[in-house]
Amino acid sequence: MSNKDDVKEFLTSRRARVTPEQVELPGGPGRRVPGLRRTEVAMLAGMSVEYYARLERGDLSGVSDVVLASLADALLLDDAEREHLFDLARAANASPVRRRRRQPAQSVRSSMQWALDGFTAGPAFVRNGRMDVLAENQLFRGLYWDMYAQPERPVNLARFTFLHRDLAERFYPSWTTAADINVGILRTEAGRNPDDRALQDLIGELSTRSDEFRTRWGAHDVRHHANGSKHFHHPVVGDLDLVYEAMEPMGDPGLNFLVYSAEPGSPTEDSLRLLASWVATQEDEARQKERHADRTQAAHDQEPA
Repeated sequence: MSNKDDVKEFLTSRRARVTPEQVELPGGPGRRVPGLRRTEVAMLAGMSVEYYARLERGDLSGVSDVVLASLADALLLDDAEREHLFDLARAANASPVRRRRRQPAQSVRSSMQWALDGFTAGPAFVRNGRMDVLAENQLFRGLYWDMYAQPERPVNLARFTFLHRDLAERFYPSWTTAADINVGILRTEAGRNPDDRALQDLIGELSTRSDEFRTRWGAHDVRHHANGSKHFHHPVVGDLDLVYEAMEPMGDPGLNFLVYSAEPGSPTEDSLRLLASWVATQEDEARQKERHADRTQAAHDQEPA
C-alpha cells in the first residue's frame, strides 16, 4: 500500500470515529456519513474544505507542522495517532535516499545482553518495531516457552499471536487485546519506517494467512506501548499478573527494552520463582542432551571405516 493510501485511510477512519457531540457541533438525524463531515473537520482545523479534501486524498506533500497539529486537534488524535500522522507526513516529503537510510536493528550489543541476563526478578527482552525479539533473559524464554518451541527465527511476537492461534489463545487470557496491541505496534512502525522490506513481508504474510490480522490492519489503529499490565496463562506455572515498563535505549532508536515484574509478595512473584527454576532445569537438560549428542557423533566419526 502506498503512502497516499495509508494517509487517506488513516484520516478517513479517524474522521469517521469523531462524533459531532465530541467537538460541540450539532448532530441529529439525517447525517449520511459516520462521524464528522469534511466541512466540519476543515472548519475545526482552520483550513478550507478544498485543502482538507486534498489532505484526505492522501497528499501530505509540503504540509507544515502547524497544519498537521491543527488537523490532529480537530480529529482528537491521541499521542500515538498524532505521532503517526507526523510520520506519514515525513514519509510523504522524504527523498528516496533519506528513506533508505533507516533500517531496524537486527541484533543488540553484548552489554545489552549482559543487562538482560543480570535482571533476574522477571522476564525482560529487547525487540524492534517489527516485533522481532532480538535478545532476552532466561525468564522471558521460560514465559514464552511455546513461542521458542516454534522453528521461526528470530522469534516474532506478532507471528506467534496470529499464526499459532491455538497456543496464543491459551497463553493470552485476552487474545483480542494481545492481537490489537501487536497490530497497533506494527501499524505504528509502518508509518515510522515505510520502506522496511522485512516489515512489508511480515505484514503481507500475516494478512495472507490471518483474517483476524487483515481486519485489524485495515482499522489503521496505532499505539504506544510504554507501560501497563499484562495477564498470561503459562502451561506450567498457571496465571501470571505482571506489569511492564518499556524504554528506548539511548543511541538505539527503534528498539524497545521491556521489563516485566510482579507485585512484591503476590502469588505471581512466587510463580515467577517457580518459573525461573523450571526453565533453568529445562535448558540445562537440553544442553546436556546436546553435549551427549555431540560426543556420540564425535565417537562415531572416529570409528574406522
